[in-house]
Amino acid sequence: MTSSFKTAMLLAALTALFVGFGFLLGGKGGMVIAFLLALGMNAFAYWNSADMVLNSQGAREVDAASAPEFYGLVRDLAKRAGLPMPRVFLIDGDQPNAFATGRDPEHAAVAATTGLLRMLSREEVAGVIGHELGHVKNRDILIMTVTATIAGAISMIANLGFFFGGGERDEEGNGGLGIVGSILMMILAPLAASLVQMAISRTREYEADRLGAEICGQPRWLADALVHIHEGAERIANPAADAHPATAHLFIMNPLHGGGLAAMFSTHPATEERVRRLLAMRGAAAARSSVPPSGRAAPRGPWG
Repeated sequence: MTSSFKTAMLLAALTALFVGFGFLLGGKGGMVIAFLLALGMNAFAYWNSADMVLNSQGAREVDAASAPEFYGLVRDLAKRAGLPMPRVFLIDGDQPNAFATGRDPEHAAVAATTGLLRMLSREEVAGVIGHELGHVKNRDILIMTVTATIAGAISMIANLGFFFGGGERDEEGNGGLGIVGSILMMILAPLAASLVQMAISRTREYEADRLGAEICGQPRWLADALVHIHEGAERIANPAADAHPATAHLFIMNPLHGGGLAAMFSTHPATEERVRRLLAMRGAAAARSSVPPSGRAAPRGPWG
C-alpha cells in the first residue's frame, strides 16, 4: 500500500467524521457546509499543515550561522541518507524531544527541543535526527502532519458542539444538536483522537528506528537516546504539546503528561521494545564486523 493511498484513505475517514459532526451540529445543511469546509481544509492542510504544526510548538528556524553545530549535523545526516537538506528548527523547551514534518522530502522540516541538545550527547542526537530523517525517507511526514491538523480541527468542532449545541431538529432533519447529539459529540470527540492513534501505526516508529540507526551508523546511539528521552519526557512537561495533543504522534517520544487524553494519544511503541530491537541490530552488525562494538557511554552534552 503506497503512502499516497494511505494518505487518501486517512483523509477520507477524517472528512467523513468531520461531515458527521456537521450533521450533528446543523442537520442536513450543517452536513453540506461541513463537507465544503472539509474539502477546503484538506487542501489547506496539504500545503500549510507543516507550518501550522511548527507554529503550534513555537519552533524557530535556524541556519548554519545561528546554530552551526546542530545545523551541520542535520546536513551531514541528510547527505548520508540521500535526502535533500530539510529546514531546521529549534523549540525552546526543557523536555527532550524531536519531530519531522512536511509534505515530502523536498519540503521537509526537522525540529528538536533545546532540552534534547542539552541532555543528550552528540552521538545520541545523531541517532534522533537519523530517526526523524527515516520518517522523511519513508514519506511518513505527510500523513502524520495532515492527520495532526485535521484531528485538531475535529476536536475543536466537537468541543464547540458540546458547549453551543442545543434544540431539536425539525422533520426535515434541520435544527440544533439536541441532547442526544450532545452526548454523541462527547463520545465522538475522543473517537477522533482514537482514529489518529490507529492511523499512525506503531510500525512506522519501528521502521523509522531501523532507518535512523542505518543513517547515523550506530544503532546504540539511538537506543541510548530513546532511554534518555523517555526518562526526560516522563519528568518534564511539554506545555505546547499538551495544548495541542493531536500533534503528539509526530514526536519521537510521547510528549504528553497525565492520563485520559494523554493515554488516548499514546501512539508510540514501548521504549523497551524499541531499544531491544535496536540492540539486536547492533549485535547483528557486530557479528558481521571484525571490530567489537564499544560499550563506552557517550558523555552528556552534545556540543561540549
